[in-house]
Amino acid sequence: MSTCYVYVLLCSNGALYTGISKNPKARFEVHKKGRGALFTRMHTPTRILATVPYVDRAEAMRQERKIKRLSHDEKWTWIADRAGAS
Repeated sequence: MSTCYVYVLLCSNGALYTGISKNPKARFEVHKKGRGALFTRMHTPTRILATVPYVDRAEAMRQERKIKRLSHDEKWTWIADRAGAS
């Protein structure tokens, strides 16, 4: 098994983008260059707000789906909860 991360990015317009990657910092750089997801091509990411490790890609994908279903405010609460745990 290989660690996979769920990450949340803050975009220049205040939007939040959630994704998964084995290397969130490298993926963030790809997003910033406009070669990532369509969403981040339209909403330039400015920083990583949260990264949470999971034991494998399948678990990370399950968590990503749950996070993407949250409202904007609920996502901020999720981020704050993770920041308080570190």
